Amino acid sequence: MELTSLTAVSPLDGRYAAKLSALRPIMSELGYMQRRVQVELAWFVALSDAGLAEFKPLSAEARAYLGSLLSDFSPADGQAIKDIEKTTNHDVKAVEYWIKSKFEGRPELQAASEFVHFACTSEDINNTSHALQLKAGRDQVLLPQLDAVIDKLRTLAHTHAAVPMLSRTHGQTASPTTVGKELANVVARLAKARAQIASVQLLAKMNGAVGNYNAHLSAWPDVDWEAFSRRVIEAPAAGEPGAVPGRPGLGLTFQPYSIQIEPHDYMAELFDAVARANTICIDLARDVWGYISLGYFKQKTKAGEIGSSTMPHKVNPIDFENAEGNYGLANALLRHLSEKLPISRWQRDLTDSTVLRNMGVALGYAVLAHQSLLTGLNKLELNEAALAADLDSSWEVLAEPIQTVMRRYGVAGAYEKLKEATRGQAVTREALHGLIAGLDIPQAEKDRLLALTPGSYVGKAAELAKRV
Repeated sequence: MELTSLTAVSPLDGRYAAKLSALRPIMSELGYMQRRVQVELAWFVALSDAGLAEFKPLSAEARAYLGSLLSDFSPADGQAIKDIEKTTNHDVKAVEYWIKSKFEGRPELQAASEFVHFACTSEDINNTSHALQLKAGRDQVLLPQLDAVIDKLRTLAHTHAAVPMLSRTHGQTASPTTVGKELANVVARLAKARAQIASVQLLAKMNGAVGNYNAHLSAWPDVDWEAFSRRVIEAPAAGEPGAVPGRPGLGLTFQPYSIQIEPHDYMAELFDAVARANTICIDLARDVWGYISLGYFKQKTKAGEIGSSTMPHKVNPIDFENAEGNYGLANALLRHLSEKLPISRWQRDLTDSTVLRNMGVALGYAVLAHQSLLTGLNKLELNEAALAADLDSSWEVLAEPIQTVMRRYGVAGAYEKLKEATRGQAVTREALHGLIAGLDIPQAEKDRLLALTPGSYVGKAAELAKRV
């Protein structure tokens, strides 16, 4: 059966394929192959500049040609590597052979071909390639999507900073807030979570089969291979600030201690940070779903859309429901990745290999969820009439300021008196005003309490909402 969006097993490559077009070139197997080529070439070029008598510095022409192998890397090149793998049954070796095949007809490069993959174990190439994938996936796709959500929430928070809203602690009427302040709470949380995602250092190692530079030192005992490896890994990649033309690095952070594989602790840190942001977004999606149910928000309709196959009136909060579901899928995978990847029997086992191939799936569901959440937020329209009506029927929330002022002036049993008058009862404006009139407190304080309404009792909510 031909693979199409209808026949794909994963909805990420089926139903939602178009929504993940930015992530696919990075996190797909093709993206993985391209970064393997990038690592091999960076190592190869660096070796030519290492002062080794047997490998003189490459010419500018050769360097430019090697750069073109990476910049022009295409699906056809990826397929050529897959075809080689059918013989080698080894994916990294297939990359090595493909690079060497590109040296044919170029005497300078052919003479140095044995320095491709020199002293490297497969994991030297793989772990760096994974780090490069995560770097691009995080910085080019995931964070911009999260930033779009944060920016939209910030705009809504500022726009609705002063619109009063009844709080619903434990699902019950509670001290009023503002719509903007509730959204500002999420902005503050997501901004912190976003900073934690961005701050995770992406580590890489290139130190041989068990992390000790054994093979490197067997060939050149006098070379400081650890310093050399650090330079390759940490020097800026081509196109990055500070990059030296013709001498590309990888732009990652050097990992000095490893077994055969990089320990993956940074991956766990990154995936946990992404999952934390996703969890905050789930919290938001559920809250907005509830506010839509209460009528606080309406949703913009689109001509031709159907909410129910049998109930024509319905406008379902599907974007928030889709977001919640996809965040859940993302977190299930992210948490497995973060729990499993740091564990490897002795110096190496292969249980991480197949798991790592699902990094793109985990990030894909997160990106998809961010898109759904943003779509839902863009459809929201505030129903101020419903908000005002809810507040006007909840005068009991003013029991809090009344008893607090009573406490200020030493009125005995303030809390208990208000509890008796309001708990579990329908409280009217007139009843509260009658209670205030009989209080033994200064008249100015009575007047201030009498001027309060549920809609004006919002504290610093508007100020806080505008601050994010």
